Amino acid sequence: MSTQAHAQTLAQPEQELVKGLGLTSATTLVMGSMIGSGIFIVSADIARLVDSPGLLILAWVVTGFMTISCALAYGELAAMMPKAGGQYVYLRESLGPLWGFLYGWTMFLVIQTGTIAAVGVAFGKFLGVFFPSISSTHWIVHLWKAPPIPIGPMVLGNMDVGLNTQNLVAIITIVVLTVVNVFGIKTGAFIQNIFTFAKTAALLGLVIAGVLLFRNPAVVAANFSDFWRMGAKHADLGIASPVLLVITLIGVAQVGSLFAADAWNNVTFTAAEVRNPRRNLPLSLAVGTGTVILLYILANFAYLNVLPMRGDPHGTTIIARGIQYAAEDRVATAAMISILGSVGGGLMAAAILVSTFGCNNGLILAGARVYYAMAKDDLFFHQAARVHPKYHTPVNALLVQAVWTAILCLSGSYGQLLDYTIFAVLVFYILTILGLFVLRRTQPHAERPYRAFGYPVLPAIYVVMAIFIEVVLLRYKPQYTWPGLIIVLLGVPVYFVWHGSKNGSSAEKREVWEER
Repeated sequence: MSTQAHAQTLAQPEQELVKGLGLTSATTLVMGSMIGSGIFIVSADIARLVDSPGLLILAWVVTGFMTISCALAYGELAAMMPKAGGQYVYLRESLGPLWGFLYGWTMFLVIQTGTIAAVGVAFGKFLGVFFPSISSTHWIVHLWKAPPIPIGPMVLGNMDVGLNTQNLVAIITIVVLTVVNVFGIKTGAFIQNIFTFAKTAALLGLVIAGVLLFRNPAVVAANFSDFWRMGAKHADLGIASPVLLVITLIGVAQVGSLFAADAWNNVTFTAAEVRNPRRNLPLSLAVGTGTVILLYILANFAYLNVLPMRGDPHGTTIIARGIQYAAEDRVATAAMISILGSVGGGLMAAAILVSTFGCNNGLILAGARVYYAMAKDDLFFHQAARVHPKYHTPVNALLVQAVWTAILCLSGSYGQLLDYTIFAVLVFYILTILGLFVLRRTQPHAERPYRAFGYPVLPAIYVVMAIFIEVVLLRYKPQYTWPGLIIVLLGVPVYFVWHGSKNGSSAEKREVWEER
């Protein structure tokens, strides 16, 4: 097959899937996948790390710049290749099938399924606010307590395996949302639209309450009178230069903020089902990420208006514990309790229930499209390429995703695995942006309805910043980085075994790959 003929094949729409997503649904998928439980929690950990109100905000601003810059670059790839599988396809076409497989492998093993499991358990945790019997300590079947196993900087194990009421709720929600998404892309999109509008309204309500209506004058004075102050606790890092210290702290802090802002790329997985994708995909990425990042930064200003930055881990009041030591890191809950008392806590718990449920709907809807695309390339179980004859959804890909996610819920390891993936997630973002540069060189005449804003400067800045963050994480948070790298590398032998076993059925695909 010639390069031109292959390019024409790429431009053709998927025949098995139906185009049920308009601009609104694509944008709510971007926003709904991003807004989960992270924004309500991770600011506590970031605050403990940076120990400065100004650096807390700066960490989120850096995350916003990186997220939007990356999304704008992805817009070009999405408009150029509006195929099911999104990022998997971009990596396959720009860098080769191995890199696409490694992304899909890590997605299935940990990134997507682990995130779905963690968000599902977060839903169960906050449902326990209203129904105390739903708890991680209320066991239905307790199978095993895995001991801690230290391996270098990692500690594996150290989790309870079995079924408790909390992860049972998670599994039930995952099954329900999987079934909903089997019944057509429009059904899943309808659920996504409702829950995204609801949780965006809740987050906006938090911002309005904290920034405009219920500011605490004493807290504002404490946080903003010396906005950029640095704490003495950073001396043990051994970095003499204040500028390098700030850059390093912000780099390490990206573990939490980038995770909270992640999953915006999920809309690219559903590209074959987006109407007018060459227009709507880039636009949904820009509008969706821009809106969410603005809300995230304003939410942190809201926290700083009602809670002191610094706190005492042994404090007996919400104000005494501050942002840094909010109970169980639930900063948003502490902020709302400070504003409205116990009613505020209940409202925030309800808002997070809405947020996590809607987030998982988007993750489940989008993730299955990656495995569907891999199966069509003979790089996943071939049955995952089956589309429901009536509803035109990748039914088997949805089901296998649900089964593995449920196993992760039972294993008790998903949270640990999830911690290990932020490094890997950033690796694949870097590779995909590098793939944009490769495609500009190898396919200069390909149709590009949208060209990345700021190319080549913004994409290049993103790559440099992301590589710096990866280096900083390798140095200062090895427990999160090396395991993620190992998970990715384990996919290399799996790829060659799988690819070798499919030689007979993949001759044409190999011819195309070798030609590229």
